[in-house]
Amino acid sequence: MPPMKSDTSNIVIKNRRASHDYEFIEKLIAGIKLTGTEIKSIRAGKATLTDSFCAFRNGELFVTGMHIPEYYWGNLNNHDPLGERKLLLTRKELRRWERKVNETGLTIIVTKVFINERGLAKAEIALARGKKQYDKRQTIKKRDHDREMDHHTKERIK
Repeated sequence: MPPMKSDTSNIVIKNRRASHDYEFIEKLIAGIKLTGTEIKSIRAGKATLTDSFCAFRNGELFVTGMHIPEYYWGNLNNHDPLGERKLLLTRKELRRWERKVNETGLTIIVTKVFINERGLAKAEIALARGKKQYDKRQTIKKRDHDREMDHHTKERIK
C-alpha cells in the first residue's frame, strides 16, 4: 500500500514558550510511537506541547506532558491524553544525548510536532539550557531593538 497522501502534511504544532524559556543548543528530529487515536488527533491539529519535556528511562527517551486530546470518534479504546510517548532515535543519538543531559545538567524539550510527507508523526526535540530571568529580559530587549532597526531601514528605502 502506498504511503498516505493527504493534506495533513502541513500540520505543525509548535511549543511557543520553549524559545522564551530555553536556549537551544542542538536539535534533532525523532519519530513518535503513537496509537491509532493519537495520530488521528494530531492529524486534526489537536495537541499541546506547553508543559512537555523528555526523560530517559532504561536507555530510551520518553516525552511526558504532551497533551493529545481524546479522538472525538474514538470508542472505549481511546488513548490517555497525558500518557508518556516513546521517541524513536538511533541508539548512538540516544547515548550521546543521555551523556550530555547527565553531565551538564541540560534538558530535552519538544519544540514542535509535525506530520512528514509520508504521513508519519515526527517531533523536533532540542537539547536546551534554561534561561534565567535576566537572559529572558535580554532576549526581549534584543528582539525589540532588531525590530526597531528593521523598521528604520524599511523607512529609508521608501
